Amino acid sequence: MNKAIRIAQTGGPEVMQLMDVAIGTPGAGEVCIQHKACGLNFIDVYHRTGLYKQLLPTGLGVEGAGIVEAVGPDVHHVKVGDRVAYAGGPPGAYAQRRIMPASVLVKLPDSISFDVAAAVMLQGLTVQYLFCRTYKIQSGQTILFHAAAGGVGLLACQWAKALGVTMIGTVGSAAKAALAKANGCAHVINYNEENFVERVEEITAGRGVSVVYDSIGKDTFFGSLDCLSPLGTMVSFGNASGPVPDFNLSELASRGSLFITRPSMMHYTAVRSDLEQMAAELFAMIETKKLIVHINQRYALADVGKAHRELEARKTTGCSILIPDAS
Repeated sequence: MNKAIRIAQTGGPEVMQLMDVAIGTPGAGEVCIQHKACGLNFIDVYHRTGLYKQLLPTGLGVEGAGIVEAVGPDVHHVKVGDRVAYAGGPPGAYAQRRIMPASVLVKLPDSISFDVAAAVMLQGLTVQYLFCRTYKIQSGQTILFHAAAGGVGLLACQWAKALGVTMIGTVGSAAKAALAKANGCAHVINYNEENFVERVEEITAGRGVSVVYDSIGKDTFFGSLDCLSPLGTMVSFGNASGPVPDFNLSELASRGSLFITRPSMMHYTAVRSDLEQMAAELFAMIETKKLIVHINQRYALADVGKAHRELEARKTTGCSILIPDAS
């Protein structure tokens, strides 16, 4: 038997149950992976609460790293014994083992540990597509990135610095401000002490920023628009404070003919060659030490309720992982 987290209904952390789940054998295009570490991400909260709809009952978690234990027919790019990692595919990563589509797996270099891979795949690939494809940032630009001390945020701080980009980051405490600064964020705004729109105006001498990356949603959306220079781009890629409210498109025109996009990683990784190129670039950033992955929280699979509560309360910094203790 295989220990895994399942939910039969949406709701708070209490709906997550650790249970024995039989997994069978992989079918065509599938593999069985033994997890060594599993990622913890805010999208898991959205799946648990029902903000992002899933068929119930279901597993949770979309990121993990481990070893291929079995391979079904028509799988050619991985084999039994390979070290692999993934971000995406159907939820179910909160498990000791799982059967899943082989199409989302990438081979893991020996230089990168399972813990680091599980912590960085979703968040690192997110930064890669945000910075290199959604809006291709250039050296000398100034950008605004909300939640700069979170898992995605700390990677963004380092990636922006490596590209020669001036990043303004928002955080919710002095400790998080220090963390973002230590990771390369050029200017840090504590939104509990300062008005981030006014501070961005001061920092940029009234010019605004080329692009805003906003994973907060409802609480920051209109303020983010106000931080943009004319023809600037708003990238809304999360809803930590709740969904973005309905708004009139004239809001974009009145602020300077702004652009807006709501990206999702599954569309950026839908083509296998794109996924492999993105992962290779992410792994290269880690191997050259341009990215240091900060795993600041580790939880046992049985403590997933505590993990979700701390994540939702914004008590976590950097990356968090679950240790499935697979036997």
